[in-house]
Order: sequence, then structure tokens, then C-alpha cells
Amino acid sequence: QVQLVESGGGSVQVGGSLRLACGVSGFAISTKCMGWFRQAPGKGREGVAYIEPWDYIQYSDKVKGRFAISRDNVKNTLYLRMDSLNTADTAMYYCAPLCRLITVDPAESDYWGQGTQVTVSS
Repeated sequence: QVQLVESGGGSVQVGGSLRLACGVSGFAISTKCMGWFRQAPGKGREGVAYIEPWDYIQYSDKVKGRFAISRDNVKNTLYLRMDSLNTADTAMYYCAPLCRLITVDPAESDYWGQGTQVTVSS
């Protein structure tokens, strides 16, 4: 049974940092392209970063230089380090075995976690 569990969200002030984690069971993340997505109220679910099995990494322009995606294959966990957060980063963050840097239909992946909320205040 596949399960993805995101954690690490919270409330921070502008300029702050957070590290999100996505614990996965049911498949090895080293064999899949894994992505982080976010969805703000009233907006679509957009890809922010992804990592291919061969460690090729891409970021959306909105987060490039501030966010860093990584994974621990032993722990089967995906991470997203987020620095220099601003109010536009406020959203629910999700991980999925899906690699897109555009707005996606959630139906594009069979597997999503429950999400972790990130709130950035000024």
C-alpha cells in the first residue's frame, strides 16, 4: 500500500526557513521522479521542484535559489528546504511521484500525501 506523509510545515515570518519532509512507503523513491507541489487557497496545484532518479533537479522560477529538494534513499524520505520565505509561499505543500513545474490536475498522480501547511506572515 502506497502512503506519502508530509510534515514540517508551520508558521514563520518573512525571511524565515522551514524544512519539509515526505515519508514514503510502498515504493522506493530512488526509482521515481519525485516532486513537491503547493496549493494556495483558490489557486491550482503548482509544481515547485522535482528530482529525477538520476539526481537531475529542477525548480520553478518562483523558488529557484531559495528552495532545495533532496532525498534520503535509506529513509525513503523526500525533503524540501525553504529559505528566504515570503508571503507568496503561503500554501499547502504536497509531495507526489510526479514531476511538473506547472499547475497540475491532482488526477495526474495516483498518490498524494495529505499535505503540510506553510504560512508566512509579515
